[in-house]
Amino acid sequence: MQDFEARREIIKIALQLNSTGLSAGTSGNVSVRVKGGFLITPSGVKYEKLLPPDVVFMDMDGTAHGHFAPSSEWRFHRDIYKNRSHAKAIVHAHAPYSTALACLEKEIPQFHYMVAIAGAKSIRCAPYAPFGTVELSEAALGALDGRRACLLAHHGLIAYADNPEKALTLATEVEVLAQQYQLVLQMGEPKLLSDAEMEDVLHRFWTYGDNAQKADETKRTKPKLTHHPRATLPKRR
Repeated sequence: MQDFEARREIIKIALQLNSTGLSAGTSGNVSVRVKGGFLITPSGVKYEKLLPPDVVFMDMDGTAHGHFAPSSEWRFHRDIYKNRSHAKAIVHAHAPYSTALACLEKEIPQFHYMVAIAGAKSIRCAPYAPFGTVELSEAALGALDGRRACLLAHHGLIAYADNPEKALTLATEVEVLAQQYQLVLQMGEPKLLSDAEMEDVLHRFWTYGDNAQKADETKRTKPKLTHHPRATLPKRR
């Protein structure tokens, strides 16, 4: 069987969707890019019952190979891989706090510097479209423009990274931010960080940790600041 270790990793991360509370039951899905296409969790199969042969291989033309049907959301996984060469693994979850914001069609704004972990100054919310559709895939790609994570209106979240573990970590970060943002909103409207402050964070994140969500080395460029790095940032009031 090809890509045995990748199949095992997908099952491991899928089980963690349940154990971490990011998704319940068989909601959510996990995929990994492999040679010739990608592997994805099957539709409607309990994660604790999954075995490596149950993970579905899909060609980039959308043809599935295996004894189970692929996740109903295979299309946006395929389209992300086709349009983001640096995406190696994707996690989709119906995480409670992220989904609650998405049901209000709210993005996560620059209320906290960690919003930049997704690659930009905000985490967008894609417009609503029915699950499994071309329209949803197109909406997700738009919301992911310049970002590695987004919310899906009335649905959940998407995060992609270099491998399944890092994609899960990013999805967890987004869920924590969604929870924090909702706690802040209970006390009032937060004072948002300025664009200059967020650009500074994005600049710093270029070397943050192991730069977990880095792009292809050949395309990787350090973010440009629109202000001098030693300049005093505007005071927040």
